[in-house]
Amino acid sequence: MIIAGAYGIAFGVPDEVAQLWGGSVKERAEGPREARSGRSRGGQGRATTVVLAPLEARAYTLILRTVGSAVSLRQTEVTATDAGEVVETALEANKMVQKGDVLLKLEDRSERLALEIAEANRDQAQDTVTRYEELRRNGSAVVTDVTLSEARVALRLAEANVGLAQVGLDDRTIEAPISGRLGLSDVSVGDRVSSGQAIVTIDDTTSLLATFEVPERSIGLLAEGKPVLVSTPAYAGRIFEGKVTAFDSRLDSVTRSATVKAEIENPDGLLLAGMTFAIRMTEQTDPLPVVPATAITWDRTGAGIWVAEEGSTARVPVTIRYREGDRVWVETEAPIGAQIVAEGAAKLREGAQVTAAGARGGPDA
Repeated sequence: MIIAGAYGIAFGVPDEVAQLWGGSVKERAEGPREARSGRSRGGQGRATTVVLAPLEARAYTLILRTVGSAVSLRQTEVTATDAGEVVETALEANKMVQKGDVLLKLEDRSERLALEIAEANRDQAQDTVTRYEELRRNGSAVVTDVTLSEARVALRLAEANVGLAQVGLDDRTIEAPISGRLGLSDVSVGDRVSSGQAIVTIDDTTSLLATFEVPERSIGLLAEGKPVLVSTPAYAGRIFEGKVTAFDSRLDSVTRSATVKAEIENPDGLLLAGMTFAIRMTEQTDPLPVVPATAITWDRTGAGIWVAEEGSTARVPVTIRYREGDRVWVETEAPIGAQIVAEGAAKLREGAQVTAAGARGGPDA
């Protein structure tokens, strides 16, 4: 016995011996277990405890988040219309200017002299026409109709030359074509500029035009006048408002997105052209049934929820539309207000009896 016990401890008891030795013990143990099992099988009709909740309907907020950049709604590059030496400038960077403000003057002595000559010729031509007309009124035959007509033509030519000389003089002064903020300029007094040379940029930043991409799945959010909310790291926590002004009529074949432009109001001039913006667009759907994520179960037919009525459950198919956290918006034939199984649905079968967690009594409790 001692040797057999030591062998069993060291190497284990052979299966044949264990079956012979433990048979009677197993038979004695199976009696109570079968009795318990029988009670369990006989208790299949007992209600399963679950968490019930009414089916609610809520609107879902569709949110589109994207990134874009902005340019000034109105911008221009000021160029020199004539060549010459710079004698005066007002090109201070970031300075606000109004339309018509003088930005730069070129040396204009020749143009002023040309204007004086043209004005003198005009005055002389005017005197000639006046004298000829006076002679004709006095009945003089010296001035013929042809002579008077030629004098009037000469006056018109002289007036046109005055106009040309005035334009030449005006071109020596460069004015702001629009109101806005000046950019950086390398032109200073004493420099010589050529015709067509860029002088400075002007950006009207009272409104910016943001350009961004919207993916195909969010095209339904687009409409002219649609509000957009804009933020930038430069002003953390501050939101700027704008509206959609235009969007492309087709999707990009590679990115599967549409280009959108939105006008952003910037009355304080805080935003600058070229900034990168985080853009957000929102829209609320019509109310849809919403259930906890734990209420959704899956089988071969797809997703569904369990509806409890008078303590009995039935599975109703659902189509999932949106998810947010632990809430799921669905389409279903279950009526709003119906009691659904929010927790414990995985344990249920068709027609199973349930009782609400915390309730006492039978299935109808």
